[in-house]
Amino acid sequence: MATLVEATSSQQFEDLLSKAGKFLTVVHFQAAWAPQCSQMNDVMGELAKENKHTMFVKLEAEAVPEVSEKYEITSVPTFLFFKGGQKIDRLDGAHAPELTNKVQRLSVSSGGLGGPGAEPPKEDLNERLKRLINAAPCMLFMKGSPQEPRCGFSRQIVALFKDHAIQFSSFDILSDEEVRGGLKTFSNWPTYPQVYVNGELVGGLDIVKELAESGELENTCPKAVTLEHRLKSTINRSPVMLFMKGNKEQAKCGFSLQILEIMNSSGVEYSTFDILEDEEVKEAVSVYDICKTIMMKPKDVFLHVNMIFCIYLPITNVQVRQGLKTYSNWPTYPQLYVNGELIGGLDIVKVRIDFCFTPQTIIALIITST
Repeated sequence: MATLVEATSSQQFEDLLSKAGKFLTVVHFQAAWAPQCSQMNDVMGELAKENKHTMFVKLEAEAVPEVSEKYEITSVPTFLFFKGGQKIDRLDGAHAPELTNKVQRLSVSSGGLGGPGAEPPKEDLNERLKRLINAAPCMLFMKGSPQEPRCGFSRQIVALFKDHAIQFSSFDILSDEEVRGGLKTFSNWPTYPQVYVNGELVGGLDIVKELAESGELENTCPKAVTLEHRLKSTINRSPVMLFMKGNKEQAKCGFSLQILEIMNSSGVEYSTFDILEDEEVKEAVSVYDICKTIMMKPKDVFLHVNMIFCIYLPITNVQVRQGLKTYSNWPTYPQLYVNGELIGGLDIVKVRIDFCFTPQTIIALIITST
């Protein structure tokens, strides 16, 4: 039945619910002016490919006000889940992992994923919990997300992590009652939020506060990479580092091309960093592409990969490009570094060549003088 359709009237909406019968129907209340709705439609399209017995419906909330009012739709995107014409669940906001999880769970109970009555083997809860608490070096089980905490305690612990530059992934316990109840027993800890490091329970908000006050939080939880650390690491990646627009094979501006010709004629080994296209950002995009392909898997798998993308690679090419200008107090590119020390840009290299006559001499002088 795998269907993705649009309902443009109240009658069409009711007809679609009737047609779906006992099978799951997911209705997206959307608005054309909201970009997040467009993104979630892409998610629904992928879900429709994998869930052959689920109907996915798009409905313009303002165009069919009688339906929106009936189901108390106050914001977009909002998702309602129906079986047998009755609403059984609801999801407010653009939360792709939670939408995926609900579709997976509700479609199984309605005979999806293989046909009526065909349910896949259910993973043992304890095994699933073990996998979740080990999903990242530091895992936070909370109400909501770091961007939108849904209780005061969760909001406080996220703020503490941010203040202390802690690198973490999170799981929204409100999206999965089985995990929410099971983890309390599994770890013998009755409240949330809960923090795990390397699969071991650290504790809740009070414990994290104590660790922060004693200065032990940074030693207990992994630190996020700061921009300064990233810059230091990058300029020391090779004894001779050239920050430029483009790379050795292709310069993307005239200044970069000129300094590249000087470096290539010197015979000195050097490395380059393309300030226009940071390789780690390319890797992050690859991770996101992987997320899109596995998003039909259980929510916790998608969430783990998605959070690695969001948190483990927080420093973008724009930040490196702008940050290096401030870090080295040098406002333009290209920039040449030797043994971690700034030599200068194209004009400096050209001036030294004027005095030293050859590119080989200038590069040798640069290396021996730093």
